[in-house]
Amino acid sequence: MDHVNGHLHLHLHPTVFRILMEDATGLGIERMRLTFDPFLLNLSLAHGHWVYRALHALIYHYLSAKARPWLKRRGIHHTRFVFGLLQNARVDEAYVSRLLAHLPAGDSELYSHPSLDEFKNELDALVSPRVRSQVDSLGIELICYQDL
Repeated sequence: MDHVNGHLHLHLHPTVFRILMEDATGLGIERMRLTFDPFLLNLSLAHGHWVYRALHALIYHYLSAKARPWLKRRGIHHTRFVFGLLQNARVDEAYVSRLLAHLPAGDSELYSHPSLDEFKNELDALVSPRVRSQVDSLGIELICYQDL
């Protein structure tokens, strides 16, 4: 297992999270998605869907704040930020390009659901030569959870 995460981020629901933490060692949990997408930065990167983004940011920030000390005590690694959570299938090349230009220092995850049909915009963003060129020019290192 690369890292723990759950559909709709259910792994951070207080009941599920408590169960995971009770036997984190036995379950081999070393990395987990901590769903924290910085809302103020998101406001500068994306437009529209303000109510959706604000409500989800509030929920994610609360759950992350509750989980972060537990993860630290148990030595469970996570990225500092998870971008794209507040986009709800609207991660596209323009969003990724704006994000890369303002990416804070440290480890971050880009959350998306790339596919060839419904979320092709997300796949296109991830395989874009322009995005790859920007990653290279900014000196951004692409890693996976095992590298944390």
